[in-house]
Amino acid sequence: MKEITEQEAYLRLTALCAQAEHCQHEMLEKMKKWELADEAQARVMERLIKERYVDDERYARAFVMDKIRYNKWGRRKVEQALWMKRIDKGIQERVLSEVDDEEYVSALRPLLKQKQRSTKAASDYELRQKLIRFALSRGFGFDIIRQCIGVEDEDEFLD
Repeated sequence: MKEITEQEAYLRLTALCAQAEHCQHEMLEKMKKWELADEAQARVMERLIKERYVDDERYARAFVMDKIRYNKWGRRKVEQALWMKRIDKGIQERVLSEVDDEEYVSALRPLLKQKQRSTKAASDYELRQKLIRFALSRGFGFDIIRQCIGVEDEDEFLD
């Protein structure tokens, strides 16, 4: 692979950032892949942040809304994805606290209705258990699931 200069890396990354939101971790991974020197990576990253091409909080806000609205993910799954992107815990908490429970409920209800139609179960109890497990696997908390399914008692799920 051809050696890439600091200026070329900067220009490529600004072009990427102009197309979509990206976080610091993604930019650093790209520069590592291009085998850019550590000092050059730091300078490019500093410049990208200073010129507001990269902003982890803005990225996290867009990421969270996309994952909840379009991918129908729950809070836990979104938290895990942000952790994997190495977004600061403070930013994660701030952005996730902006999302109200109604947003999660409006994402989960149609998902559960669709899943209910395609799920075979011998009893209502078994069907509820399968739907609860499905919603938990999508990262939703039990309190939100309970609102959507109508499970009165958490012990009922644990039996």
